[in-house]
Amino acid sequence: MTAVPDPAAGTVGRGIAFALLAAFTFAAMDGVAKHLIGTYDVLQVMWIRYIFFMAFGTAVAVRQGGLRRAIRSRRPGLQLLRSLILLFEVAGFLLSFKYLALADAHAIASAAPLFVTALAWPLLGERVGPVRWGAVLVGFAGVLIIIRPGAGVFGWAALIPLVTALTFALYQITTRLLSRVDSPAASMFYMGVVGFVLLTAVAPFVWTPPSAADWALLLLIGTLGCAAHWFLILALQAAPAAIIQPFNYTLIPWAVLVGFVLFGDLPDGWTIAGAALVAASGLFILARERRLQAVSSGS
Repeated sequence: MTAVPDPAAGTVGRGIAFALLAAFTFAAMDGVAKHLIGTYDVLQVMWIRYIFFMAFGTAVAVRQGGLRRAIRSRRPGLQLLRSLILLFEVAGFLLSFKYLALADAHAIASAAPLFVTALAWPLLGERVGPVRWGAVLVGFAGVLIIIRPGAGVFGWAALIPLVTALTFALYQITTRLLSRVDSPAASMFYMGVVGFVLLTAVAPFVWTPPSAADWALLLLIGTLGCAAHWFLILALQAAPAAIIQPFNYTLIPWAVLVGFVLFGDLPDGWTIAGAALVAASGLFILARERRLQAVSSGS
């Protein structure tokens, strides 16, 4: 298989910036979701979220060429598969919040960059060199410091975010594949419509009328979800999947902060040390990419 060349120098930094925005927005959304699933069924929370996905995806498609253009994907089968993968990933991750602290769930799910890096060559044809592998592994070492295997985190419930990590990796891989043939508007449209149709068939059976305050939080989840996935689509369109993976680890310090603000979970010294190592891995790869861009441009 022939390796796909890296994108133009100017797009890599933009892709990293969008990946960082996506990580922050996902952490904020998950904090609100953890609060709500203590009262409401996971499917109900997902349904509201997907109503926003569908509305946002449709609006973007209309603005960027019309619905007909979005529906006429060059790879509709892969669009459907990607949408189903995301639906499964969202359900699994929300379910993990019932059994794990927010930071623990995110820490375990942060195995996703390892899966993406391993799959980037056979599925995307993107070269993954030892430096990129090293940055991902260093970030994962920081995750291990945070969760400290053997300290009680890795029970049966840990399998939920671990499987979710694999599905999220496949979602990113398919997003990158589709970015080569379809517009971001088409990807958002399929993601929203497929999830909304499937959830509409089941969510009304578990519906609990929300309070006015909880309606506001449900609407906030929908808004944050649209923004986070749009940022991720733009990130994967601008840069190879393997390059942006270390920056997915920034979800961990954001999750720690959100967990403290919303639930009073105070990080200990090990968590702070692990989060610092995670951030260092992302900063290292960013500095390296900038240096390589400077060399390639002759500056």
